[in-house]
Amino acid sequence: MTIVRLGSGDGADFEAEAIGAKAANLHRLMRLGAPVPPAFVLPIALCGAVLAGDPAAAAQVRAALREGIAFLEQATGRRFGDRRSPLLVSVRSGAARSMPGMLDTVLDVGATLTAVRGLVRATGNPRFAYDCRRRLLESYGETVLGVARTAFAARRAELMRGEGVATEDDLDGEALERLAAACEEVSSRAGAGVPDDPVAQLEAAAMAVFRSWTGDRAEAYRALEGLGDLRGVAVTVQAMVFGNRSLRSGAGVAFSRDPSTGAAAPVVEMLFAAQGEDVVSGRRTPQSGEAFAAALPEAAARLGDLLVRLEREFADVQDVEFTVEDGTLWILQTRAAKRTPAAALRFAVDFVRAGLIGPAEALRRLAGIDEAALVRTRLVDAGPAVLHGIAAAGGVAVGRAAFGAERAVALAADGDPVVLVRPDTSPSDVAGFAAAAGIVTAAGGRTAHAALVARQMAKPCVVGCAGLAVVAGEGRAGFAGTVVREGDWIAVDGDRGTVHLGRPAVASERPEGLDEIARWRAASRGAADGVMPAG
Repeated sequence: MTIVRLGSGDGADFEAEAIGAKAANLHRLMRLGAPVPPAFVLPIALCGAVLAGDPAAAAQVRAALREGIAFLEQATGRRFGDRRSPLLVSVRSGAARSMPGMLDTVLDVGATLTAVRGLVRATGNPRFAYDCRRRLLESYGETVLGVARTAFAARRAELMRGEGVATEDDLDGEALERLAAACEEVSSRAGAGVPDDPVAQLEAAAMAVFRSWTGDRAEAYRALEGLGDLRGVAVTVQAMVFGNRSLRSGAGVAFSRDPSTGAAAPVVEMLFAAQGEDVVSGRRTPQSGEAFAAALPEAAARLGDLLVRLEREFADVQDVEFTVEDGTLWILQTRAAKRTPAAALRFAVDFVRAGLIGPAEALRRLAGIDEAALVRTRLVDAGPAVLHGIAAAGGVAVGRAAFGAERAVALAADGDPVVLVRPDTSPSDVAGFAAAAGIVTAAGGRTAHAALVARQMAKPCVVGCAGLAVVAGEGRAGFAGTVVREGDWIAVDGDRGTVHLGRPAVASERPEGLDEIARWRAASRGAADGVMPAG
C-alpha cells in the first residue's frame, strides 16, 4: 500500500472514493497553483484493514508514514522532530463525502520537547513554540487517549486565574510552558501519556483518525444524512503552517457566497494568532472579513481572488479553510458549502443565469430539498429581542429551551419543538442538532461546526450571543440578565440573528425563484416527452 502524494502525477486516479473528498480537492487546488502546504494521503482502502485488526495493516501504516514523512521533509527542507528546523504535521480525516467535524484530527504532531526547542531557535518566539506543544498535548490527549476536553479546559482556567488573564491569548511564553506541562500531566493520567517520539505520535494519530470512522458521532451523522454506502476514511498528513505564529498570522474560514441567505457576497471569518480548530470548534467568536482585510490586506485580496476562481472552477459555492502565517496565505481545504434551502434555491438560480451550470444540474442540486422548506418564515409579534448574535442559518423556530443534546432529544420525544441552547457546540452534539428545531450558542461564528451542520439540516441557528450564560447543570440560563429555565418557550430568528422569549406566531411567504424552478421542471418534462418548450 503506497501513499498518494498530492499535487503529483496526472491526478487521473485521485478520486474522492479512493483518497477522500478533502484530499481530492487539495490535489486539484495544487494543480491550479493555489498555495497549499505539501501533503500525502493514506487511502480509504487501508481503513477497513485497520478497523478489522489485520496485523499487516499496522505495518503498512508504519511503512507508508515513513515514506510520506521523507517526502514532506524533502518538500519543506525541514526534518521531523529536528532540534534546529523541525517539521510539524497535521493528521486529518477525509471521507468520500463531507462529514464536517464528525471525524478526528490531530494538529502539531511532532511537537516533541526537542522540536519545541528547535522552534524557539528557528523563530526566536518561545510563546509560539510552547503554544504548539500545548495544542499537540490537548489534541492528542482528546483524540488518541480519550481524555475529556473539560479536563484540559479546567487546567487552562486554573492557570489563567492564577495569571489574572481572561484567555490563553494573554499568556506569555513562560506561562504557556507551564500550561503545556499541566496538559502533559493531564494526559499522563490516562495511561502512557503523549510519547516524546515524533514517529510514535504520528502512528498513533493516524490510527486514531482511522478508528474515528466507527465513533458514535460519525455513525450517527452517516445515519442522519443517508451516507451508509461510504467505505471508510482516508488520512491526510500535511506540513503544518502556523496561524498562531504572530499577530500577522491567523486562521479562518471563507465562503464564496453567503451560505445562509444565498447573497452573492463572500463571507469570511478569522481569528488572529490562532489555529484552524479555534475557528471551526465554535469555542471562540471570530472576527469579520473586514477586520482581516484591514490587518492583512494583501492576504485578504489574494483570498478574495481565489474564492472567485474556485467558485468558477468547481461550479459551486465553496467553503474554504485557510491559514495566514506571517502575512502569507495558505489554503487547507475547499469543499462545496453546506447551505440552507433558501440559499440553495438562490444559488441554483444565480448559477444558471451566470451560465456556470444548466437547469438540469440545478434541479439535481435541489432534488433532495422539500419545497416546503423553501418557504420563507418570519416571527409575528415576537416582542423585543433578549439576545443578539450572528445569523448563522436562516429561518425561524419556536420551541422549548434545552441546554444539552441529551435533554433536547428527551424534550423533543414529548412532542413539543425544542431549541438547543449551548455555550458552544461540538460535533458530539449531533443528536441534539437533529432533535432540535433551532440552535443558539454563546460563542462561535458562521463557520463553526454548529453553523455548518445547522445549515445542512435546515435548522435556524444564531451563534455568538455575547449576553448568553448557560448553567446546564442547573437547568437554567441567563439571556442578557433574564433567567430562562429548561422547558420555557423561546423563539429563534436565524435571519436577523435574534432570540426572543415566549411563543410568537410564525408567518410564511413564497420566495423568489420558485417560478423559475417550475419553468425548468416543465421544460425538462417536455423534453422527456419529445415536446419542444415554447419560445
